[in-house]
Amino acid sequence: MNDTPPAIEPLLARLCGGEITGEDYVGYFMNEHGEELVFAQRPGEKTARLWHSDVDWQMCRVGDHSIRVDGELEGMITVDNLIINRTEMTWLSSCLAASRHLRPGRA
Repeated sequence: MNDTPPAIEPLLARLCGGEITGEDYVGYFMNEHGEELVFAQRPGEKTARLWHSDVDWQMCRVGDHSIRVDGELEGMITVDNLIINRTEMTWLSSCLAASRHLRPGRA
């Protein structure tokens, strides 16, 4: 009997269609609408990758200053060209903070 759980990285890679390895810091989130998000930060890369099921798993690059809140548009939150809600923003901020040490010059 094998008590070792399966690695999460191949499961998330299959889910979003992206390349994710065991070296990456990964995060997974499902919002209240059942939409899924996958985050992956590869060591040494300046930005992380983010996939969202609501946009057909199209990948966008995210970094420490990627999240934008537009006060003129009733607090609309965007990352790259993706509109996200407040709970997704909180999750993404946590992923970025937890993986900061993997980005060059961000120890």
